[in-house]
Amino acid sequence: MASVTGRIKEIKQPRGGYIKVSAFDTIPMDDDVILNSEENISASVIGMAVDYLTRFVMGNDIKEAFKISLLGANAAELLYGKKSIAVATKLLKGIKGLDDNSIINACKLVTFDVWYRNPLVAPNSKGYSEINPDKLTIENIKTLVNRSITFFEKYGPVLQDGFDFLPENADRSLYEKMLKTGGSYGGYTVTVEAGDGDFLTDDTLWDFKVSKSKPTNKHTLQLLMYWIMGKHSGKSIFNNITKLGIFNPRLNIVYLLDIKNISEDIIKAVEDNVICY
Repeated sequence: MASVTGRIKEIKQPRGGYIKVSAFDTIPMDDDVILNSEENISASVIGMAVDYLTRFVMGNDIKEAFKISLLGANAAELLYGKKSIAVATKLLKGIKGLDDNSIINACKLVTFDVWYRNPLVAPNSKGYSEINPDKLTIENIKTLVNRSITFFEKYGPVLQDGFDFLPENADRSLYEKMLKTGGSYGGYTVTVEAGDGDFLTDDTLWDFKVSKSKPTNKHTLQLLMYWIMGKHSGKSIFNNITKLGIFNPRLNIVYLLDIKNISEDIIKAVEDNVICY
């Protein structure tokens, strides 16, 4: 069993990938802002902080925006004896907007995500006390969030964020049964049993990346898997999705692909050989 990203690491894609990066249209969003060249915390922590802060600043309930972090803190305490819930709650209360203290608290809080997403590696991951973004890093995070807000002003509104691939009104016991006996439930299978997407707008499934490099075929496969799993979930919100998109606020570039340009053979291959319905 694996998550979407874990499964992608396990499989070997065809030459160039199931979907070539070059198949995506590239759309720059220039703002004449130059990011600071040095940052003192990892790109993954910055990415999560930018993602969740964007959701919060755009109007989401803060507990919903940082939901995965709170689930991680709960898991760390219940499963591993970590005194995490009180810490996470205090950090959450310290997030008010895009002021420096809010950004510092957000960066610390998202370190709990790993306890939910990948608990096996969590004990060796940096904890909240080790994450202390400096002035240059904080400035970059502000810019990345503001770029994300500008992006959604053009490509939004957001209809759903942090979505999963369970059916409408999912029965958790059926999901647990699937994990034990095999098969599938909604978009998940015993092979790919976890994963959640970033954002859905009216016609596009979006993923956010904050790397310094352009997307890879791992990222394009991740998007395709999300769309396929969304269709298999039966949720109506996926019915109107006709495009796959990546936004990288660090590069300030949008990457877009019309799903009609993906062959049925590729979709079937991913269904059968990657997700394993």
